[in-house]
Amino acid sequence: MESLEPPLPLLYLDVDGPLIPFGGPPGRQPEHLTERRIREVLGAEAAGHPLLARIDPRHGARIAALPCRPVWATTWQHEANTCVAPLLGLPPLPVLEEEGDDAEPPYGVHWKTPLLVEHADGTAFAWLDDEIGAADRAWVAARHAGPALLLRVDPQLGLTEEDFTVLEEWLRGPG
Repeated sequence: MESLEPPLPLLYLDVDGPLIPFGGPPGRQPEHLTERRIREVLGAEAAGHPLLARIDPRHGARIAALPCRPVWATTWQHEANTCVAPLLGLPPLPVLEEEGDDAEPPYGVHWKTPLLVEHADGTAFAWLDDEIGAADRAWVAARHAGPALLLRVDPQLGLTEEDFTVLEEWLRGPG
């Protein structure tokens, strides 16, 4: 018998900004990763990567506990599964791929926005990114039939408790 439950919402995750904040020096917070921990998880070749020490590994458990289907939506592409997911304790996630379509979105619309809408195909989704703007919100509202949360994350801070609260509340009843 087929389930009548709607599919879990999608969660599109950007890496730079939301998961790797740009504010302050790497390791400025005690919960950030040490070079030693990065080497333990990823191997010696990852040591010294200038961004990985900014990851808060606690975010992985928070993301994993959410009632949604996470998808990488990042320029890291598949590297997010080899470099970022292990540091967060996440399994490999699907990756939103840039298709061969060279059509540029309208001015002000992020290049990911049309891809997200097409990939979601009417399914509820949340998008965490530091580059979401008004044009993206208008594009999604005009072209996506299902509920959508576009949550702009401050790239200086990365994901905050407030961001997780907004996301968790929205996931309890998208729309």
